[in-house]
Amino acid sequence: MTFESLGLAPALLRALVEQNYLTPTPIQLQAIPLAMAGHDLLGGAQTGTGKTAAFGLPLLNRLSKTTPVNGFRRPRALILVPTRELAVQVADSLRGYGKHVRLNVTTIFGGAGMSPQVEALRRGVDVLVATPGRLIDHMERGTAKLDEVQMLVLDEADRMLDMGFLPAMKRILAKLPKERQTLLFSATFESQIKALALEFMRNPQQVQVAANNTIADTIAHKAHPVDNGRKRELLVKILSDRHTDQVLVFGRTKHGCNRLAEQLEEAGLKAVAIHGNKSQAQRQKALRDFKTSKARILVATDVAARGLDIPSLPLVINFDLPMVAEDYVHRIGRTGRNGMTGEALSLVSADEAQLLRQIQRILKDDIQMVTVDGFEPLRPIRMGSDAAGARGANPRGPGGNNGARKPGHRPHGKPAPRHATGHAGPQSRGPGGRAAGGGNRGGGSRQGFSA
Repeated sequence: MTFESLGLAPALLRALVEQNYLTPTPIQLQAIPLAMAGHDLLGGAQTGTGKTAAFGLPLLNRLSKTTPVNGFRRPRALILVPTRELAVQVADSLRGYGKHVRLNVTTIFGGAGMSPQVEALRRGVDVLVATPGRLIDHMERGTAKLDEVQMLVLDEADRMLDMGFLPAMKRILAKLPKERQTLLFSATFESQIKALALEFMRNPQQVQVAANNTIADTIAHKAHPVDNGRKRELLVKILSDRHTDQVLVFGRTKHGCNRLAEQLEEAGLKAVAIHGNKSQAQRQKALRDFKTSKARILVATDVAARGLDIPSLPLVINFDLPMVAEDYVHRIGRTGRNGMTGEALSLVSADEAQLLRQIQRILKDDIQMVTVDGFEPLRPIRMGSDAAGARGANPRGPGGNNGARKPGHRPHGKPAPRHATGHAGPQSRGPGGRAAGGGNRGGGSRQGFSA
């Protein structure tokens, strides 16, 4: 099936052809006809499946049928997103799809000055892409009026809930017209998502292209056990040995990411850091340097786990394991996109054993453990008696970090089986099989652990 068969406006089809969008992805095939028919929609899709076009094309198609007035006009479509990076990405995509229609797409998000955003809103907006907190600021000032919104999109709704935006989302939704179309997209459909849908949507249709917490089969998972105090040294070795790879490194704290980027620079490795304390200008510069290869390494907190669009990123490294296992899925979703192979590598210390077990439960699969010669940990990874019996791991039982979640994080859902998620999009380079685990580039021994 082609985009032409979906009934999109000729101006949109022209833009898609110019961008080499030829064949709809599974989420686009399912979501676009339902959205164009006017249904409220619950869309289950991971990042990288083409969901921006799945909601963006019906939205632009609907708005393009009415010629906007000149000068000031209030938003007719609102897209709520969790992060400023995703806001920029979504807006850029919409401008590309809608380059041949007269629609104004505007972004508002925190970390940037209010005055330019106020001026943009005064010039007139058709599609507003916003983060909840900054939109509330504008609503309180009276600079953002939402009484003419015809379509609402909640993109990555599960992430917005994780980040504590539920009260702000409810305040915003309460101010929107009752007669509107609502599209909600989420990687998972947990209880809060379902409750939100029941409260603010009308008989929503549901489409799902991947089971909850599934991960592309094109990603190979591997972990290096190492003492916590030697993680940086091992990271420098890995990055030096694999000098041609563009790498995204995840740390746990803002200060830790800053320090790690500085230490990598001191080791002669060009690196930049991105996290919530950086200004918008600093974050955009860091992303620009990374995407243009001025910096080969991007060190990030989980704020960057969603919203980064790097088409061919080969390697993601977890310098620190995430405190919530589901965030592992979002982190490594930056690699293995569009049918390409990717690698997710984790540096795991003994006090992270419980976190590793939680991740393996989500994967429903072992993570290959490879001890690098010269970096054998003094404190072994303790994976528990079940793992010890099955794989010959250290038999002394679980230890270290108890994996407690930070307040506000959602509990784990039931683990789902792994299978391909349909990441191959219109620009797909062809289907990818499961990537091999790969050898230990630094030498050493292998052992596996089961959850």
